[in-house]
Amino acid sequence: MEEELKCPVCGSLFREPIILPCSHNVCLPCARTIAVQTPESEQHLAAGGGGGDHADKLSLHSETDSGYGSYTPSLKSPNGVRVLPLVPAPPGAAAAPRGAGPASSSLTCPQCHRSASLDQRGLRGFQRNRLLEAIVQRYQQGRAAAAAAAKCQLCDRSPPEPAAVLCEQCEVLYCAACQLRCHPARGPFAKHRLAPPPAHPGAPGGGGDGGGGKGAGGGRKLPTCAEHDLENYSMYCVSCRSPVCYQCLEEGKHSKHDVKALGAMWKQHKAQLSQALNGVSDKAKEAKEFLVQLKNLLQQIQENGLDYEACLVAQCDALVDALTRQKAKLLTKVTKEREHKLKVVWDQINHCTLKLRQSTGLMEYCLEVIKENDPSGFLQISDALIKRVQVSQEQWVKGALEPKVSAEFDLTLDSEPLLQSIHQLDFIQMKFPFSVPPVPLLQLEKCCTRNNSVTLAWRMPPLSHNPVEGYILELDDGDGGQFREVYVGKETLCTIDGLHFNSTYNARVKAFNSSGVGPYSKTVILQTSDVKSILTMAWFTFDPSSAHRDIVLSNDNQTATCNSYDDRVVLGTAAFSKGVHYWELHVDRYDNHPDPAFGIARINVVKDMMLGKDDKAWAMYVDNNRSWFMHCNSHTNRTEGGVSKGATVGVLLDLNKHNLTFYINGQQQGPPAFENIEGVFMPALSLNRNVQVTLHTGLEVPQSVKQPKLPNN
Repeated sequence: MEEELKCPVCGSLFREPIILPCSHNVCLPCARTIAVQTPESEQHLAAGGGGGDHADKLSLHSETDSGYGSYTPSLKSPNGVRVLPLVPAPPGAAAAPRGAGPASSSLTCPQCHRSASLDQRGLRGFQRNRLLEAIVQRYQQGRAAAAAAAKCQLCDRSPPEPAAVLCEQCEVLYCAACQLRCHPARGPFAKHRLAPPPAHPGAPGGGGDGGGGKGAGGGRKLPTCAEHDLENYSMYCVSCRSPVCYQCLEEGKHSKHDVKALGAMWKQHKAQLSQALNGVSDKAKEAKEFLVQLKNLLQQIQENGLDYEACLVAQCDALVDALTRQKAKLLTKVTKEREHKLKVVWDQINHCTLKLRQSTGLMEYCLEVIKENDPSGFLQISDALIKRVQVSQEQWVKGALEPKVSAEFDLTLDSEPLLQSIHQLDFIQMKFPFSVPPVPLLQLEKCCTRNNSVTLAWRMPPLSHNPVEGYILELDDGDGGQFREVYVGKETLCTIDGLHFNSTYNARVKAFNSSGVGPYSKTVILQTSDVKSILTMAWFTFDPSSAHRDIVLSNDNQTATCNSYDDRVVLGTAAFSKGVHYWELHVDRYDNHPDPAFGIARINVVKDMMLGKDDKAWAMYVDNNRSWFMHCNSHTNRTEGGVSKGATVGVLLDLNKHNLTFYINGQQQGPPAFENIEGVFMPALSLNRNVQVTLHTGLEVPQSVKQPKLPNN
């Protein structure tokens, strides 16, 4: 209640409070400091006017006029309310009597900033709030009595000293000496708030109806009318909302107003205030219960936070333990690989050292034999010695002086998916059940086709509150067949390669979350590129998703290398079933005469051996001198002419004639390799670590097989 009893200007308890027309209260001394003269009155006084009636009327403001925008506040009360300074009277102006402002002055409420003009009576024209003044007086008496009754809780004296302060954090009363000794304003107590001792519940002013006795004053002098000092208030003017005396009704401005008995209106307003207080009391009770709920919530948050932290630490520790165990397994594999390589090399070193020692001994013996001058003795052993030397020479066959193992380890650890999973590791924000996601919206402006690839894009409808964990994209077979899943993930853009040319595909998408799978979107129809012309130029790259794990792609998936000495297969991103298609592969690196293979294959070709060794591939493999065609591990059509660094191998797939032809450096290599081939084929290549190849697509068919142009009709 103390805040209600403080003046908005000085911040202290009210002293002689007066009621402004806006119903706010202000101390009478503070009202004197914020009363100002209007600019019109200042101009009139400066011109030598005597403050006549006309000037007074010009200076008066209505009660509803704010008047605040004409002046700049320059003071602020302890409560933070801006107030206006008193404008001094011009030189020569008569000083107004104490308590009464000049006729041309006004007063601005420091709370609502509404301006009220002062009449000839000045501040005495405002009514005194005697009820508020009595409550302030009782409050001061009660606080003084409570302060006198409050005793220090830490004093060892008998009786204890009166309490001087109350620590709101410790909830302990201290006298001045104990506060300096036990609760200094430093260290951990620096942020504690010390307040005056609380009011004693039984102290005067702690309760009551404000009457304090009989009638309205409880023995106090009854208030008299502000305009008629000898008359007491007896009636209440409903129009002006103020009590009036009998003389105000007979002679004053209230003579024609609606008035009612003062006692009846007092009871009526008391009943209204009590009813309003009941509503506020209910809200206050709800607020107290809400505060208890919030405090309980604080404790629950603390407990749940600790539980979740412990759970998170346990889960992360389990991941770290699993990673540590897996690391130990991988290190064991590396150790075994290293020991195997070391054993092979040491065996080769020992074997080579033994053979070298034997060969060196034989050479030294032969040199000594040659030095002898006994022809008959030489001829007795020369035949056997020559055979021994020849056998020793044959032991150093091709490959005997090449290491059986390389220094490189054929072990590749792909940690990128795990790193991505770790980076995406997060809490699942679903604390209550959701329904399935709504229908995704296909973004037709972003859906397109290019050659035999289709790209689809979609999004969720706006204002969708159900979470989405991923999407399922389905595509038919391009011939009106059943739908099949081609993508499952969180992305909203997907490109499908390797489709049939000149085919119509139907696509649809749906979303899913933990509650289930949502409905399908509308079906979009996409047409791949036409291949009516036999000189179709298709653009494609190597396919990283279907390549063997030892294949390394670079240059936007157009350059292929391999990490293994064994042959590994990589496919292209295009699939052909119609038309004529030609592409070339440039040999960027060629070491130690390997046998790369070039050709076509089915999507399910075996990828850990040379292309053409199974029945899913048709290929030409070539070394530095010659080439062979191979299918189902059958070698045919050996042709002279090989490849080296900088060579170009061309592949011509003619699905109109159903045959396959190869070129080296622009020249056809042998006859057409394979005939009567039908179905869907993908460009294919097999290579090992000694070869690097770059793919070139979108090329014209070699001139030797181009069809003549038809004359224009």
